[in-house]
Amino acid sequence: MAVEIERRFLLTGEGWRSLAGAPQPLRQGYLAASADGVTVRVRLRGVEAAWLTLKAAADAIGLVRHEFEYAIPVSDAESLWTLAPHRLEKTRFALSLVGGDWVVDQFAGRNGPLLLAEVELPSAQTALEIPAWCGREITGDGRWSNAALARRPLQDWPLAEREAFGFA
Repeated sequence: MAVEIERRFLLTGEGWRSLAGAPQPLRQGYLAASADGVTVRVRLRGVEAAWLTLKAAADAIGLVRHEFEYAIPVSDAESLWTLAPHRLEKTRFALSLVGGDWVVDQFAGRNGPLLLAEVELPSAQTALEIPAWCGREITGDGRWSNAALARRPLQDWPLAEREAFGFA
């Protein structure tokens, strides 16, 4: 069974930018989501590629998830995008960094100015050197999942909740 092992962080600095590759515009539409964390999503990267993805929790802390991802025709993905009740847009930057597959997502629209770093790891026990520009770890905090941000964008959070994380 396919799994994704990922840790996530809010960003506190710009040091990641010198490590960033070319920007990749992404649109994600959430077609279905359950209370226990199962999601079905369509993702489009520009106009050249698209995927349909099913994710489900595989552990109790949110570090490991089942992930099934399938390439689909862009035209099908565009149709699914219009059907998705919850959507978000972001720009992804792959980072040239040792210790896992690192990316930074820069969110747009009602989730701006949010910047999140994610690192995919080969195992849950992999030791990780966390860069200085990473701040608070949000792995397992469901409020920060892309599906949750599509349903309830950061700008819709109560001011006190945004301020608690440094967003006013």
